Amino acid sequence: MLLSSLRGVSETKTSPFTTSGDTPKTSPLAGDPSPTAESPRDTIITVTAAALTKLKELRDTEPDAKKLGLRLSIISKPGEDFRYDLVFEEFLKSAFTDEVRTVDGFKFIIPQVDVDSLRGAELDYNEQAGLVLRNPNRPKAPVIDGLVRDDETSAQVEAIVSTEVNPMLAAHGGFVTYAGHDNEGTAYFTMGGGCHGCSMSKQTMLEGVQTMITEQVKAITRVRDLTDHATGANPYYS
Repeated sequence: MLLSSLRGVSETKTSPFTTSGDTPKTSPLAGDPSPTAESPRDTIITVTAAALTKLKELRDTEPDAKKLGLRLSIISKPGEDFRYDLVFEEFLKSAFTDEVRTVDGFKFIIPQVDVDSLRGAELDYNEQAGLVLRNPNRPKAPVIDGLVRDDETSAQVEAIVSTEVNPMLAAHGGFVTYAGHDNEGTAYFTMGGGCHGCSMSKQTMLEGVQTMITEQVKAITRVRDLTDHATGANPYYS
């Protein structure tokens, strides 16, 4: 049973995404995959009591409900806002590389490749928004042939992004992800959160981000936005 394809929520802007099916704080998904163990040493996400109740309610409408767990995976590409798939599946048939966690008798299945990007997230539920996944992590940078990301120039850009650019954009629930530079003076970014699909994003990128980067990094003379803003779901400005 497919529950939903979900888009993430920025920590700095309350724009919850809803589910087409349906399912706030305390139960950790622990490190030991056994039904009774919940080790805080390997917590991946937390699941609120409301979310857990709703998930059990939905699961119990399915045939062989006791064999089912919830697979939570990221389906967005690097550099894009997080989007998620939630689907019930038999946890005993999960892949060898999957991370399986048990919370109050309910199984969660997380692909190994998504663990780091989900660590520290919280799965919540309320009647208005449905299932909400609050994820404090940022999408991985897109890998683009020809761009450089591992030199001193990139280190300078990354430092400015983390200490100045993203704190500024956080006021609008947005952020940028640095993709690299082309050795010809152009730095490339994607925009996420409230900046994804935002009608002001071009102005923000050209006037705000470009100014902050070019004034401090001599090798960079301009910036370019790689974001497909047509896919933005929760723009700060529309």
